[in-house]
Amino acid sequence: MADEGQPPRKLTPEAQRALAEAEARRTAAAEEEKAKEVGGPAGPEPTRYGDWERKGIASDF
Repeated sequence: MADEGQPPRKLTPEAQRALAEAEARRTAAAEEEKAKEVGGPAGPEPTRYGDWERKGIASDF
């Protein structure tokens, strides 16, 4: 590594805030990924094109 043996750099308050916000976004994204639908349809999201498809029949909202 290029900075072996050197003390860590001091970050500006703006950089510290940006790192904290990025960590919060990663945490929120991880929580969102964990939330799974129970009893929902298998396969791709049926409302992805603005209509609902069930057993080959599509109905618009």
